[in-house]
Amino acid sequence: MDNVFTIGFTEKTAKQFFALLQKSSAKKLIDVRLNNTSQLSGFAKRDDLKFFLKEICDIEYVEVPDLAPEPKILKDYRNNLIDWERYELLYTELMAKRAVERRVDPVLITDACLLCSEHKPHHCHRRLALEYLNKCWANSLKVKHLF
Repeated sequence: MDNVFTIGFTEKTAKQFFALLQKSSAKKLIDVRLNNTSQLSGFAKRDDLKFFLKEICDIEYVEVPDLAPEPKILKDYRNNLIDWERYELLYTELMAKRAVERRVDPVLITDACLLCSEHKPHHCHRRLALEYLNKCWANSLKVKHLF
């Protein structure tokens, strides 16, 4: 089984965030956010994060937009127009439509950590993405959520 991690940056200080990554065996961080340049991202803003990861943790930064949700799905969920169950269904259908299991190389995911904004993975697409890939890849991923 290949190790893969997930992490969100909200409800964490930069010190907590980078300490979690340092304690993991992650070799790269995979950004699966829809909006990774927002001022709301603070220390996790794309260009700053890329620098901090290399300097603090010696971790590579990679963007994989194929694993990000579509804007409408995310907006509808955040505006309470759809519930979490509907979001899960729409996101999983999107992953299938994009055929991410063929477009994302399993080697990229190995020893990587998927990043999104949500503090915990329970209501976050980073968990859904790995569940989808794990199902497609014969449960070859051992997932650990960092929070």
